[in-house]
Amino acid sequence: MGNGLRSTRGAAVPPYSHGPFTWDQQVTFTGGVAGVNSEGKVYYVDGTNGSDGNTGKGWSDAKVTIQAAIDLASAGDTIFITAKLITDMTGDPTSYEENLTIGADTPNLSLIGISRGQTQGGLPQLKDGTVTSDPILKVQAAGCLIANLGFNGAGNTGGGILLDDDYSTKSAFGTTIAGCHFKNCKGSTATSAVTGGAIMWSGEGNAWQVRIAGNRFYKNVADVVLKGTSNTQPQDVIIEDNIFSGPAASCDCNLFLSGAGDGINGVIIRNNVFTAFPALGGTNDRFISATGCTGILTGNVFATSTTLTFGAAGTGALIPTTMLMTGNYRETTTGVNGEVFRT
Repeated sequence: MGNGLRSTRGAAVPPYSHGPFTWDQQVTFTGGVAGVNSEGKVYYVDGTNGSDGNTGKGWSDAKVTIQAAIDLASAGDTIFITAKLITDMTGDPTSYEENLTIGADTPNLSLIGISRGQTQGGLPQLKDGTVTSDPILKVQAAGCLIANLGFNGAGNTGGGILLDDDYSTKSAFGTTIAGCHFKNCKGSTATSAVTGGAIMWSGEGNAWQVRIAGNRFYKNVADVVLKGTSNTQPQDVIIEDNIFSGPAASCDCNLFLSGAGDGINGVIIRNNVFTAFPALGGTNDRFISATGCTGILTGNVFATSTTLTFGAAGTGALIPTTMLMTGNYRETTTGVNGEVFRT
C-alpha cells in the first residue's frame, strides 16, 4: 500500500490539492479518522465553487450547500466537504451558514471535512443558519460519522450538534464525532451548561453507543451536555482524547452529564485535557457534573493548581461513587504527586 491519496487510475497525485479521489485502500485523516470505500456513494461539497444544480458526484460537479448533499444521499453514503475560500483576514473562516439535519432515513452517513489541520482555519467551518435558536447540526439517524469539521456557535443559541433521538421515529445511536473543532457554542442560557453546548443529547436522552474522540473545544459554555433522560438513559458512551474548553471565564461546565440527575450508564472519560477550571459564573463552574452516572474517569489532566475536590459533592467535579476514578492529574506547586483522588 502506498502513501497518501490515489487517483482513479491509481497514480499518486501530489500535492492532493483537488482531493480526495476515489481509492481502493484505506486513507487516514486527521485525528485517526479512516476513510474507506463503503457500501454507498460519495458526494462532494464545495461552498466556493459548487452549485446545488450539480450532481455532487465530483469536485468539478460539487454541491454548494451541505444540506443539498445530505438530501441527495442514501444510507451508507459519504459526503466530503471542503473549506470555503477564506476572505475575512481578521481570523474567522468563511462559513457554511446552514441548519443541517441528517434525517432518520439516512443511517450510516459520513460527513467528512477535508482537513488541513485541526484548527479553526484548517477545517471547513459550519455556523448557524436561518433559525438561530436551532443547533447547527441535528443527527436523527443511527451510525453516522461526523469528522474533521468546525462548528462555530457565535450567532446562535441552539448549540453545535444535537443527538436528536426520540427512540421511535428517529435515532442517533452509534454516532461518532471525531477530529472536529467547536467554538462559541451555547444553549438558550448563555451562562448555563444545562441548556446546551457543543455536543448535546436532548431532554429525552436516548442515543446510546456514542463516541466523542479527538476533538478540540474552545470558548463553549459547555462542551458535552446531557439535557435529560425522560425517555431512556444513554448507555455505553466514550469521551476520549479531547481538549476541552477554556478560558475559564468562557465556560460553565466542560462535561455536564447529569441530565435531571440520572446521568449516563457506562460512560468512559479518559485521556482528556481540561484546559481551565470553568468560572463563567453560571449554574455549575465545575470541570464535570456526572451525578447519576456509572463508569470510569481515568488518565485525564485538569489544569488547576488549586486543591479542588472530586466526589459526590466535589467543588472541582461531581463524581459519584458509581464511577471509578484512577490516574487523573492536576498541576502541583509542591513537587509531590499531583494525582487527583476522590474526596
